Amino acid sequence: MREGKIAVIGDKDLILAFKAISMEVFCADTKEDGEKLLRRLAKNYSVIFITENLAEQMDGLLAKYKTKAYPAIIPIPTSAKSNGYGMRGIKADVERAIGTDILFNKED
Repeated sequence: MREGKIAVIGDKDLILAFKAISMEVFCADTKEDGEKLLRRLAKNYSVIFITENLAEQMDGLLAKYKTKAYPAIIPIPTSAKSNGYGMRGIKADVERAIGTDILFNKED
C-alpha cells in the first residue's frame, strides 16, 4: 500500500535523523545502490526524499519518474551548502509548467 508512506534514501550519516520524525530510511552510498532502492521503493511509497548528491548521479532514472504521479521524488540538501541540484529541478519544472521563470526571474 502506497498511501502516506515516506522514505529517505542517501548516505547513512546524512539520513539517520529522519528516523526521529518517523520516516523510513534506506542507505545508499553508490549510484547503483540508489537506483536499485528507488526502483524497489517506488512501488510502495508516495514520497521519496533523496539526498542531492545521490539524486544528481541518478538524474536519468529520476527523469523517468517525473512523468508519473507517484512517487513524488524530492532531492534534499545534505550539508550547510547545497549543490543546487534540487532547486535547478524545481526551476525547470516551473518553467516547463508555465513557460517562464517566475522563481528567479533571471536569464541563463
